[in-house]
Amino acid sequence: MPPRPAEPATPIELVRRHDHDRFLASLLLPADRRPAVWALLAFNLEIARVREAVSQPIIGQIRLQWWRDAIDEIYTGRPARRHEVVDPLAAAIAKHRLTRTHFDTLIDGRDFDLGDEPPASLAALETYLEKTSARLLDLQLEILGVEAPAAFEAARHVGVAWGLIGLIRALPFHAAHGRLYLPADLMATTGVDRTALLGGKPSVAVAAAVKHLADRAAEHLAWARRLDVPRAALPALLLATPARLYHRRLVRARHDPFDPRIHAPDPWAVPRLVLARAFGRL
Repeated sequence: MPPRPAEPATPIELVRRHDHDRFLASLLLPADRRPAVWALLAFNLEIARVREAVSQPIIGQIRLQWWRDAIDEIYTGRPARRHEVVDPLAAAIAKHRLTRTHFDTLIDGRDFDLGDEPPASLAALETYLEKTSARLLDLQLEILGVEAPAAFEAARHVGVAWGLIGLIRALPFHAAHGRLYLPADLMATTGVDRTALLGGKPSVAVAAAVKHLADRAAEHLAWARRLDVPRAALPALLLATPARLYHRRLVRARHDPFDPRIHAPDPWAVPRLVLARAFGRL
């Protein structure tokens, strides 16, 4: 059964509704590239939400396979299946000659979401984020026509940083659904009580583990900023701006992922992005 939303929607509607930060950043892209990016982000939403949409891992595997087959049809020239996201995604792939391996890696990366065990280590978590969050930025750079190696290296750092911050902010949601993305070795080192965490209880140990991940995200952002990235690549890397904001909020909240301050909307989100775009800073 194809993974259709309850109410069919266009890519821009899906992204605006369910991926607000990326949607705002996409508005700073050249107008003629936005539809392709929205199709890409809508595809990412489809595969990222598989775990929440199914009751059993096997059903999730079937849904991910549906998307593997859809991508294969697009790239092998067979008639693409009719779907609100597949149609515009096929157009984006054809127009911008997007690299297939990025899509294959994105889908394969989501296999991890179907399990119940946390990543074994920070290295394993970063590998997961390189396959998912960072690969998404690679495809946006391709849509922009960017080829500079420094831009793709920056995308890796920004993608991992954004993913780490995002998983910290989503920790209460994931814990409520019996899922943990805190690395197992880090939880052991900091003394995190998994049962208490899954019960939604903050603790000094959880804050220590979160601080470790937040500090690592800040390192990735610093590495990205030091790279000589061409100006044409900057619109694809603007997530560095909200990532820094959320990192500052985490510091002020003493790295408590249950603190409501880290989830509050940013009323200055658009001006921050505009300034970052204008001054050309990651």
